[in-house]
Amino acid sequence: MNILLSNDDGYQAPGIVALHQALGRFADVQVVAPEHNNSAKSNALTLNAPLYVHQAGNGFRYVNGTPADCVHIALTGLLGERPDLVVSGINNGANMGDDTVYSGTVGAAMEGYLFGVPAIAFSLVDKGWGELEAAAQRAAQIVEQMHAQQLVGAQPWLLNINIPNLPLAAMRPLRLCRLGRRHAAERVIEQVNPRGETMYWIGSAGTALDASEGTDFHATAQGHVSVTPLKVDMTDYDKLGYWAQTAARLAAATSAQA
Repeated sequence: MNILLSNDDGYQAPGIVALHQALGRFADVQVVAPEHNNSAKSNALTLNAPLYVHQAGNGFRYVNGTPADCVHIALTGLLGERPDLVVSGINNGANMGDDTVYSGTVGAAMEGYLFGVPAIAFSLVDKGWGELEAAAQRAAQIVEQMHAQQLVGAQPWLLNINIPNLPLAAMRPLRLCRLGRRHAAERVIEQVNPRGETMYWIGSAGTALDASEGTDFHATAQGHVSVTPLKVDMTDYDKLGYWAQTAARLAAATSAQA
């Protein structure tokens, strides 16, 4: 099995190093990851500046761009062959609920999915790399089992997986979940720099708003590995009927004004 591995914490992050080692026991793994931390870059692509690829001493290739840049470049010319699977992570902290919209970890995996390659984003629930080796083992087990069930290399799919910071024996089984919801982010942090200029720091993520049973928040809090299938189509199908009527009224009003 050929795996393209990326992340958003950067090519030197402990998470990608541990996951590369775990996956490398049964797969051919090529790393193309950002040079620096690119958390919360979502699906951003760099269009107005050149991108450069360098190779580290351990064979990892790194790019002066975003997570999506890394996967895009890899799939459109850098790799010698198309991978069977794109894996992103392991991220230093959860990507659950609303976080998935901003996540560079998910963005890297989604870029693979957009190119028709099955993809998985792996994250540790708590920051600080606690129980990282156990998380890497569990992630590798999931990939190996999916390959054994012939799910890798078939139709493209996109999974968001969050792993509790627990010893392997203490982790509870996988649980299929929907995304939870968070409260709005905390207030922006305003400071003054040494030159007297006002600067702003984005506030911390909001606390869980919907962590009810069935959500990724609830599952991981119970020690389960949460698995959430994602899609790119953001169409609000439930509201198409409502907006069809509204669009008709708007069209009629526009025609009358003309």
